[in-house]
Amino acid sequence: MSFIVIINNLLFLSLSVGAVCVLYTQGVGNREWREYGRTEVIDNTLNPDFVTKFILDYFFEERQNLRFDLRLERPLTGIPGKNCGTIIIKAEELGNCRESVLMQFCGNKLDKKDFFGKSDPFLVFYRSNEDGTFTICHKTEVVKNTLDPVWQAFKIPVRALCNGDYDREIKIEVYDWDRDGGHDYIGEFSTSYRELSKGQSQFSVYEVRLSFSPCTVTLLSCLVDTEVSFLDYIKGGTQINFTVAIDFTASNGNPSQPTSLHYLSPYQQNAYSMALRAVGEIIQDYDSDKMFPALGFGAKLPPDGRVSHEFALNGNPDNPYCSGIEGVMEAYYQSLKSVRLYGPTYFSPVINHVARYASLVKDGSEYFILLIISDGVISDMAQTKESIVNASALPMSIIIVGVGPAEFDEMIELDGDEIRISSRGRFAERDIVQFVPFRDYIDRRGNHILSMARLAKDVLAEIPDQFLQYMRTRGIKPQCPPQSYSKRTSAVKPPLMCALP
Repeated sequence: MSFIVIINNLLFLSLSVGAVCVLYTQGVGNREWREYGRTEVIDNTLNPDFVTKFILDYFFEERQNLRFDLRLERPLTGIPGKNCGTIIIKAEELGNCRESVLMQFCGNKLDKKDFFGKSDPFLVFYRSNEDGTFTICHKTEVVKNTLDPVWQAFKIPVRALCNGDYDREIKIEVYDWDRDGGHDYIGEFSTSYRELSKGQSQFSVYEVRLSFSPCTVTLLSCLVDTEVSFLDYIKGGTQINFTVAIDFTASNGNPSQPTSLHYLSPYQQNAYSMALRAVGEIIQDYDSDKMFPALGFGAKLPPDGRVSHEFALNGNPDNPYCSGIEGVMEAYYQSLKSVRLYGPTYFSPVINHVARYASLVKDGSEYFILLIISDGVISDMAQTKESIVNASALPMSIIIVGVGPAEFDEMIELDGDEIRISSRGRFAERDIVQFVPFRDYIDRRGNHILSMARLAKDVLAEIPDQFLQYMRTRGIKPQCPPQSYSKRTSAVKPPLMCALP
């Protein structure tokens, strides 16, 4: 269930300056306030009516504390003991409407409001509320010095216009822009989304009421598009294939010693176990057969002690799949007893391993997620960047969790949030890497469940958008949900892998 939080009619009894409203939420399990979003800045008015809306998910099982802060462009001195204004917040449950509409309007013979010149017209759209009031939902740009403006086309979610109620009234006001914020009212007209949607096949002309002279606003075009979600693809049968790759290099420390990152304490999980379980237990619900390849890298393997950067944790190179996350955990524990930690730290072999399978399925039926858990400096940075650039064109995402106290500058670079990574002059087609340092999620009170929940929330946050970006750029639409759903085995899960020396 979702709710929309609307802010309008903000009053502050002081000198008029630019104002912005900032929404804060509290994190899970602590009292820390985190910024969730902010409105646009509105200048020169004592009654700013913000267009920006905050959309939050509602969780029955959580207490969701919200804080709204008003910030001014320059500090003002209030009067002690006096109320400096009021914030009015309106909440309304969102309808299950995922349509968006692209519209373009023009005006004809609008009133002349400026003494010098003509008018600088713009439109303001209002959605009617259940209590009969109106809430602003969109403003067009200002078109300067004309009585016959043509505004730029704009796209808006249908739920913002009418909350999914096609017959709900939509009020549109026409104004002449003034620099001092005291915009001159020209007139208004009303319509509904059902009426607007008729503009897909014909021009719709609206007479502007309350204007001094006859004038009109015309809907030039109206294009309706249905936005698909991550869950639409999952319901249509898209499988999420999860692979884990664990760092077995010597920099982790001797697994038999408590100082090792791989130490198996009888009292608590190590960082590798917690990261693997936190992410895997969520992703496994999107994979129908729950058979996961589990790989290791950077160890010497028995019986000959050769170094491998892509080996099966279960010891079976012909079938590296483990049953569920519990099977992956067991294979990890057994590997610690049989392999010798060595090095160096190579990421590219395990990335290429998953990319080979992802390259075989480009019809949207499957998507691949690789979780790499590592403690240190990447030794094959150039090859890793090239592998990621190549993988960015495939149905694939990569999650990197850094464990231990090391600096993770190279992993941060791979994340690509600030600068899109490149290799040999080629840039990644899209951002497919999400990196987080595990130490940032350790609960100071020793609450490992909370630590894992925080980690999973952040590392998985970008996956749906990365998934949708791939599908949209390839023009892949979700399939219709099957009438009856039965588990199936992936067509690209052959019992074969290549162990690289």
